[in-house]
Amino acid sequence: MSGHTEHEGCEVIAPDDAPPGLLEAFWRYDKALLANDRPTLDELFMPGPHTLRGDGQALLVGHEAIAGFRSARARIPTRRVTQLYVQVIAADAALLMARTRDGDATGLQTQLWRRDEDRWVVAAAHVSLPVAPKPAGPAAPFDATVWRAVGDPLVAARARGPLDGIGVAVKDLFAVAGQPIGAGVPAWLAEQQPQVESAPVVSALLAAGAHLVGVARTDEFAYSLAGANAHYGTPPNPAAPGCVSGGSTSGPASAVALGQAAVGLGTDTAGSIRVPASYQGLVGLRTTHGAISTDGVLPLARSFDTVGWLTRDVRASAAVARILLASDDAGAVPVRRTVRLPEVEALARADVRDAFTTAVEELTGTGKLPPAEAVDLPRDLLERWFTAFRTVQAWEAWQAHGEWITGHPGSLGADVATRFAQASEVGEEQAAASRELAAAAREQLGEWLSGSVLAIPSASGPAPARSASGEQIEAERAATLRMTCLAGLAGAPALSLPLLRSTDGRPAGLCLLGAPGTDHGLLALAAGLETPA
Repeated sequence: MSGHTEHEGCEVIAPDDAPPGLLEAFWRYDKALLANDRPTLDELFMPGPHTLRGDGQALLVGHEAIAGFRSARARIPTRRVTQLYVQVIAADAALLMARTRDGDATGLQTQLWRRDEDRWVVAAAHVSLPVAPKPAGPAAPFDATVWRAVGDPLVAARARGPLDGIGVAVKDLFAVAGQPIGAGVPAWLAEQQPQVESAPVVSALLAAGAHLVGVARTDEFAYSLAGANAHYGTPPNPAAPGCVSGGSTSGPASAVALGQAAVGLGTDTAGSIRVPASYQGLVGLRTTHGAISTDGVLPLARSFDTVGWLTRDVRASAAVARILLASDDAGAVPVRRTVRLPEVEALARADVRDAFTTAVEELTGTGKLPPAEAVDLPRDLLERWFTAFRTVQAWEAWQAHGEWITGHPGSLGADVATRFAQASEVGEEQAAASRELAAAAREQLGEWLSGSVLAIPSASGPAPARSASGEQIEAERAATLRMTCLAGLAGAPALSLPLLRSTDGRPAGLCLLGAPGTDHGLLALAAGLETPA
């Protein structure tokens, strides 16, 4: 028989012979959820690769993926349980369904609990987030700092496939059939016609079962790392409220961090995937240069432009990689060492540098990364490489957009306009000399990366506050670019992982670079890494 009882204002409908300890475990879980007590929440989810947690946006598989999602969540739930139903399935299994309320919004929480030796743990959970009654009148507008165009979906999947149900936020540089390319610049957008065909990379995702949630914001012509757009504003950073989002793949990153998309498709020339991933506690992959077609993608600097994506965990990133990249890393040399570059690490802020050092020492010490070896990259050589990278990037950016910018004075925000003005002064001979030095850098980096993985901080620090001065943000950008340019110079894949924290709790990324063509191996290596204690 079932009985009705109460627990702190919640009606509980449970069998009289409910298994001992079950309800106590549920209420312990609920208390931990409201307190954002992640260690207790991790303890109460069943360990192993088969634990499930789903909601309206994503399905997480495995305890590690669920713990990673929870560690990146910035918002602490405030809902309360108003009604709890308990259905005993077996002596060691029970299904619990709870009605929740947060103000006028109501939700539903379903959990399958299993007895694991002498304790109860969650084996599977599904959460329908609290939804408020829709008011009469027009629907609330979408966040225009995140999205340029959004739908339900904006573009449906073309077929069923491995990415069924995966929603994608597409950076506003990719051709999407029926949509113009806006590039983060209103004056440019006003002159564009809807695209007839989608970029091949977009079509591949749609053919694999993914759908497009919408077209998401970018920094102007993707020539920035901050995420601030002078025309559309700065997308939110839920992992570090009050801080910039990181760019230039700013809208897709925020869409993923906010749970509005499972994948943020973007580009990375000088860190435009890795920096927002670092700032927002996401996984961000810059793929091997040339491994994925950039046809139908508005260029910035073709020598370094790559396609990449952001996700909330490595598993989701690997699922996208299986669709968009060649099926294996043919001919890859086994990874036997972790390369460290002390001069590059020294560019990071002290607390991020300390967190990075601790993480790498723990990961190499436990065998999750191969043994570390420091390699000497003199600071003056790093500066020469960086200058070559910046010069080639500027030359190619001006070749791509200079004519339009010249004909549309005042169309860009001050920081990006200054960057393009400087780019306009780069001469062809200067660019040619820099290309030669960039080629030499690629050869040297290729030697270091053969059979190795390079570990560096993803950015010089955590996300700067929105209130930071222009000088502070530019200083962060300058230090970060000296880190991020290495992957561009090498043409190498680079993966930012949310493994670090600043002293004030903001996320920061640990970046792994592999030899060109080892994208899958890099993801496989990352799948075995856990957040250091």
